[in-house]
Amino acid sequence: MKSIGIIAEYNPFHNGHLYHLSKIKELYPDHTIVLVMSGNFTERGDVSIIDKWKKTEIAKKAGIDLIVELPFTFATQSADYFSYGAITLLEHLKVEKVIFGSESDNIEDLNLIAETQLNNEDFDKLVKIYSKFGHNYPTALSLALKDLTGKIITTPNDLLGISYIKAIKQNNYKIIPETIKRTSDYHDTSLEEHSSATAIRNALKENKDITNFVPDFTKEYLTNLHFIEDYFPLLKYKILTEQDLSIYQTVDEGLDSSLKKHISEVSTYEELIDKLKSKRYTRNKITRMLLHILCGFTKEKAKQFKEITYIRLLGFSEKGQQYLSKIKKEVEIPIISKINREKDPMLEFELHVNTIYSLTDQNEIELNKKEYRNLMSKGE
Repeated sequence: MKSIGIIAEYNPFHNGHLYHLSKIKELYPDHTIVLVMSGNFTERGDVSIIDKWKKTEIAKKAGIDLIVELPFTFATQSADYFSYGAITLLEHLKVEKVIFGSESDNIEDLNLIAETQLNNEDFDKLVKIYSKFGHNYPTALSLALKDLTGKIITTPNDLLGISYIKAIKQNNYKIIPETIKRTSDYHDTSLEEHSSATAIRNALKENKDITNFVPDFTKEYLTNLHFIEDYFPLLKYKILTEQDLSIYQTVDEGLDSSLKKHISEVSTYEELIDKLKSKRYTRNKITRMLLHILCGFTKEKAKQFKEITYIRLLGFSEKGQQYLSKIKKEVEIPIISKINREKDPMLEFELHVNTIYSLTDQNEIELNKKEYRNLMSKGE
């Protein structure tokens, strides 16, 4: 059975995602579609507005055959870590191609830039030089690439696509990367037919009607929403009571004391971000750091959890189940459909962070119980 891989957060699944999926099905109608999906937390240090089980149901209704979870330890880190985890899962699952949305839709340019980052000795030197001149890492990276290739890549999906390609090249994976033209800018906050997930989340916060911007099968799940602001009292308590914040992943030298200094001066999550933002520290870096503190993700755990050690199934169609049956003897790490006493340490941490996610949920106990259901026995 032939297969196509997708990597997504579906936060939430919108018309642009449906377009992407429709194009894949049009190009590869007989292929099994395998989705690696972030669970309850996302790459930019946010919470998923709906839980991973709702997102799984939506993905199945959209026609995806197999959904697996990208562990928190990869899903909430910068692009290269995120991409390595996701691409490695697809490699374990014997996926032939990964197809991602791209603003440029130019796979040759993306391959050139990835190759430059990996193999040009001057790249790292230039990044360090631009960083010394006060540029944050994303800007320094972009300027270095412009010097070496003449290409300017600043759009988020192209940058993430480059990280996917680097993960493939660095590890000699067999996966072939392909692009589909992105129909909206991730950062665009305006509502239109193919609105970004950011725009839709902002609209939901403001109780605006998003009916025209998501498929009908998404709308029914947009209840009991989670927003990162709901967790601010928990985060504030943790910052106030922890003696050493420097133990947490992405808390750089100086940020720990800055957090301690400002936490008593603010009453909202956004106020805290505004206090911490600088030329050196981007919003994304700060939001990841705050999420890592909230969830107890330490530098020690980041060192411990550097490799994908299991495949966590979230859902599958009959076609997806057939695909699993065909490849399972070739898969070298455990495929988990039910959690039992013999837990993987990274999986144990996943259960920990999902418990934190559930603390603001109206159905906290039921949401936690879902972690232990047996997908195989239910035929999902």
